[in-house]
Parts: sequence; C-alpha cells; structure tokens
Amino acid sequence: MVEPAFWQDSERAKKVTREFENNKKLITEIEDIDSQLSNLRHVMQDEDFSSTDEAAVALLNSIQRRLDNLERETILSGPYDHGDAYLFLHSGTGGVDAADWTRMLESMYLKYAARRGWKTALIDETPGGEAGIKSATLKVEGDLAYGLLKAEKGVHRLVRLSPFNAQNLRQTSFALVEVIPELGDIKEVELPEKDLKIDVFRSSGHGGQSVNTTDSAVRITHLPTKLSVSVQNERSQSQNKEMALKLLKHKVYLKRKEEQGEAERELRGADRSGDFGHQIRSYVLHPYHQVKDHRSGFVTTQVKEILEEGNLDELINSVILQYRDKDKEA
Repeated sequence: MVEPAFWQDSERAKKVTREFENNKKLITEIEDIDSQLSNLRHVMQDEDFSSTDEAAVALLNSIQRRLDNLERETILSGPYDHGDAYLFLHSGTGGVDAADWTRMLESMYLKYAARRGWKTALIDETPGGEAGIKSATLKVEGDLAYGLLKAEKGVHRLVRLSPFNAQNLRQTSFALVEVIPELGDIKEVELPEKDLKIDVFRSSGHGGQSVNTTDSAVRITHLPTKLSVSVQNERSQSQNKEMALKLLKHKVYLKRKEEQGEAERELRGADRSGDFGHQIRSYVLHPYHQVKDHRSGFVTTQVKEILEEGNLDELINSVILQYRDKDKEA
C-alpha cells in the first residue's frame, strides 16, 4: 500500500485496502474474544461460582455468539463473498398483500444493512397499485455484503391477518429475493443492440411519489434470454441506461455460466417462482409469532426484531453454517 504506483489501479487498491481493514478487524475480534475467555476463567475459579451464575451465563452466551460470527466469516471465503451485492425484490402471489410484503422485506434489508454499517443505494423501485411495491433493486456496499445476503436468495412467505380486506382474513403472501455479486466490468459479455429491447418510461419519483417524475426510467430486455433490468433512480436517462446495461451483463453472464455447468453454488440466483411450495423461509404473524428457515430448521419468535429492526444475524448464520455441514458430509 505504500508503493507509489499502488493507487494508480483504483480497483486493485480498493480490494487490497478492504482486505487490509478486514484483517485488522479480525485480529481485534480474536483478541477481544480471548479477553472475554480470560474473564470467564477467572469467574469460574471463584469459590462462590455456580453454573447458574447469571453473569457467567451471559458472558458465555456472548462468547458463543461471537465465535459463531467468527466461524461464519471463515466459511465465507469465496471469491465474491467479501464484495458488494445487488438485491432484487419481486412481489409474488398474494395481490396487494404481496406488494406490501415486498415493501416490508425492502425495509428489513435496509435496516439490516444499516446495522452492519453498509451503504445502500436504491437503483429501481416500482410501486404497487394500492400499496407496497411490485419490485425493487438495491445495491449494497460493504464487507461481506454478498457473502451474507446470498443466504436470502429464494421465496419468502408471510402469513398474517390482511389489513387490505374488510373481513381482516388471514392471508398468505409471497415475495422473491434474488442476490448477485458485484462482478466489475465483464468483458466476456457483449450485448449487441439487435439483441436488446429498450423501453423508456416515466419514473415513479423518489419514495414512490408521483411528483418530480420524468421520462428517464429505462428497462432493457435481452431478447435471447428474456432477462430484463429496469433502472430509474439515476440522475438522467443515459445514466439509467448505463446502469441497466451493467446489471443486465451481470445477469446474462451468470445465466451463461449456469447453462455451461460452470456456475459456482454461491453465484446461483433464485430461480423459483414467487408462490407456494418454494419458500425458503416463513414469517408467521397469525395465529402465532414465528420465523422459520426451512433450509436450516432454525426457528425464532423474535419476529418484530427481524422485520422491524433488521436483526437477521441468527437466521443468516443458521443458513451459512449449513454450508460447513454440507462440506463435512462431502
């Protein structure tokens, strides 16, 4: 990093600097855990120590959580795990309730990102007719953004009493979450104009409002693969088009890798429709409160902390630890 030419290659400089900062944090975390373990040993050596001692139990639980987080980070060692990510949210089966559920998920992920100190940018958002959103695209920047968020790929199911019908009946809604890594400039993919369908439409304005709208939103469809991307939150139509082409390149690249059988497990996006039977996680608000991840089997009643505060750590950890267990079985 002290070499004069280091900063001339901005992409490499960013990568190395991030790796340097990550290693510093890792060393600090290990030292802090070691200090906590020393404190626990001192407590246990006290002649009045009891296995039910509340302070000792709390300290032990704190150490266990930190060790789980540390193990999670050692598992996330793939080439894109420490990089940025793009998050795509799509309303599924459930009508207006599904659109509202998609908005709730967007809020949950924004709060989760804030808890981790990540930067987020809203690239595109299509409002629902009566409430919520039909779709949204977010860019998330920060260490382990892709590594952690890839655990969220798939269909998310919500069960609750619907606030959108007069009878207040129980309603099941679905939303699809896709996550792809930031891949940089993909030179292997070319998108000839003859293969593209470009639509320009009126943006919905910031915050889903109908003010300050312009005909600058852009949707680009790749005709051979039927993949499409829309962007409306950049400053101009040309910037929206540039971002849409970049994201479309990412999607086309990953699809080609999958078709060739070369895609790594961690690169595969969600390919399920947003409906019943495909859910990776269920969030139940009625007749009881529970969140269950169907891949790891992890269950919690802390629904408010998850949906309203973005406290996803235990859920995501439970999924990532499955990678470890599968590797051991293999």
